[in-house]
Amino acid sequence: MQSRHANTQSRDVVIAKRADDGAPDAETTPDAETTPDTEEIRRLAEAAGHEVVAEVTQTRPEDSSLQFGRGKAEELARTVEETGAGRVVFDNLLTPTQTVELAALCPDGTEIVDRHRLVLDIFEAQAGSKRAALQVERTKLAWNLPRIRENTDEQSMNKFTESGTRYYDVLDRIDELDRKLADLGDDAEARRERRREEGFEFVALAGYTNAGKSTLLHRLADDLDFEASGADHADLDATAEIEDRLFETLDTTTRRATIDGRRTLVTDTVGFVSDLPHDLVADFHGTLSATETADCATLVADASDSPAALREKLKTGFDLLDDAEGEVIPVLNKADLLSESELGEREAVVRKVAGNADVECSANPVPVSATEGRNLDTLRERIGDALADRREAELVLPNDDAAMSLVSWLYDRASVSEVAYRDDEVRVEFEAKESIVEKARAKADGFEVEA
Repeated sequence: MQSRHANTQSRDVVIAKRADDGAPDAETTPDAETTPDTEEIRRLAEAAGHEVVAEVTQTRPEDSSLQFGRGKAEELARTVEETGAGRVVFDNLLTPTQTVELAALCPDGTEIVDRHRLVLDIFEAQAGSKRAALQVERTKLAWNLPRIRENTDEQSMNKFTESGTRYYDVLDRIDELDRKLADLGDDAEARRERRREEGFEFVALAGYTNAGKSTLLHRLADDLDFEASGADHADLDATAEIEDRLFETLDTTTRRATIDGRRTLVTDTVGFVSDLPHDLVADFHGTLSATETADCATLVADASDSPAALREKLKTGFDLLDDAEGEVIPVLNKADLLSESELGEREAVVRKVAGNADVECSANPVPVSATEGRNLDTLRERIGDALADRREAELVLPNDDAAMSLVSWLYDRASVSEVAYRDDEVRVEFEAKESIVEKARAKADGFEVEA
């Protein structure tokens, strides 16, 4: 198509999606036998700030050059021409060849992106830290690189290898970003280690976008003003958003919560999105590191999803959490939207998927309603059971300033059950993780009187 595109910067987009024959989407429209469902990709496009002006879909096997069949691809090009859209957003993941061939078919200047690239655009807009911004840039360049090569004449690339081409410039920039990311280190992990030394245990909330993780965090948290304590908690947000949105930020939200008498920090991690390749997940490893190092992780799922959709999301979720060090507890949120028989059906799906997962996990899900506060005590008990065993201990100390300082230290890091003052002694009974008990005894060395 030869006509010049009127506005390459337009935020108007055309949604495109192809589904395989005989395999309609799990979450379907009434005529899903012939019409692929576009709800999630539409919401992703809107989250990126686009206005969807048209949709083009097809149910057929994938074409290696155009994703769509030739006739449907030409219809897509006509739709772009008629609507003046500046961008086509494919729900399917596109190969470099497909990206280049579709762009050649559409009006000049039309940008062709897939859901992978669209998510990167959303991440870029929400990157709140230097690390996140650098990581987004690096991943976008890695996505663009094979498409630049596909669209570049090989002879020209060889001719200008030494003087530089766009392809080699991008390679150099990726190397530079890798060095910068390495120099930054893992500040989040360093903060977590400091808090472990303070006696905190870590619970991660993982799951797909809009499963209700933020609402659940709001329910579990002790208060909204942990930052006001004066401690250096740069990653703790004063509030947790509960709005129905796909993305809020690449940076995790952490809040303090007392669960089963334990001092915990609960982190709402970045939501999973359907059908993203594992290399993208690996690129944003830092956003999932909270789940890998947590003492316990919950995999929060939307109970109102169809059984088929729930099954696929759970499989992906358990797969993404295969490096989790602590136990993974499946949670079925929005249980209030289902009948008892429907909920039982979803629970059966969880048990089957969890039974085949390559991760330490419970096969029995916890059904909850974060909006109504239903069954949260059971969830707290399950989390408490999954956390590391704690030891009961007793110290007998001289009644002096040094001992009082140690008692204060224990109150901040352990569950102190009794402090008894007898003559010149102070007897402290407490329960804590093994590491805290050992540190307390080490601090008391030299002035402790053994019971």
